[in-house]
Amino acid sequence: MTFPSTGATPNPDDLLIFLAVARTGRFTTAAASLGLNHTTVSRRIAALERDLDGRLLARAVGGWELTELGERARTAAEGVESAVTLLRGSDAEGQQLSGVVRMSATDGFSAYVAAPAVAALQRRHPLLRVEIVTVTRRALQHRSGLDIEVVVGEPQVHRAESILLGYYTLGMYASRHYLQTHGTPRSIAELTEHPLVYFVDSMQQVDDLDAPRRLVPQMRESLSSTNVFVHVEGTRAGAGIGFLPCFMADQHADLVRLLPEDFQERLPYWMVLRTESLRLPAVAALVGALRAQMESFAAELLGHDTLRVSVSADAAN
Repeated sequence: MTFPSTGATPNPDDLLIFLAVARTGRFTTAAASLGLNHTTVSRRIAALERDLDGRLLARAVGGWELTELGERARTAAEGVESAVTLLRGSDAEGQQLSGVVRMSATDGFSAYVAAPAVAALQRRHPLLRVEIVTVTRRALQHRSGLDIEVVVGEPQVHRAESILLGYYTLGMYASRHYLQTHGTPRSIAELTEHPLVYFVDSMQQVDDLDAPRRLVPQMRESLSSTNVFVHVEGTRAGAGIGFLPCFMADQHADLVRLLPEDFQERLPYWMVLRTESLRLPAVAALVGALRAQMESFAAELLGHDTLRVSVSADAAN
């Protein structure tokens, strides 16, 4: 569809508004980040489409995607943004980042990696806001409204950047009180006589998290939840034996790691983001902060007992 051309030069302000929509994929999200209302954003995009004589956006699942003309307009809008940034000062290190970055991640990653990374970043850029949605799922094919996704397992996505962040380990744990009452399993056969605390099987969306069903399918479920903090606290309360992230379980002295030689499931954290989102200075800064926190927290992510097992194996070889 084409529009009656106005013959006018595109308004730079309209290009910057369009750039916000191009990066978020949603009018409402772009409007919130710009301090405008949805109607104003829609009207300005329509005016820009009239000036450029064509559609810039096409409806997609959960938001909007760029047309071929939209891709060219985004490049032009980024030039306008760079020029404005240059006028405000060329010292990139001294510039204050602001605005809102939206991300989704698993519960454990959000608490132990994302939260400290955001706090460190905000000490340098107090005007920056970060919104975190906690969810455990596969990477989305359409992530409108999200700048960053962190998922477990290698993502299979199109038109997006995928970055391996690092690894963490899952292990079997039980509370000291539970072991005093029910005995300590010394083998896999004995372990399977105990109930399991883990994810709800029917709601599990991540194939990489199916280790208990694969390794010890005989274990009956005791307490199941979609939230890993429930797994940890349920295990501490004696609901059964939990298959837990070591970096969370090792924080609690009342939890004991069981059979680390047999259960040391190592899984990857991957970060997924739209290519255009990575061009945002605030998003790029958060990506850097997340990677730095992953590096500084690497030993805890792999688990204390896992490290000892690895050292023993290396010494044996």
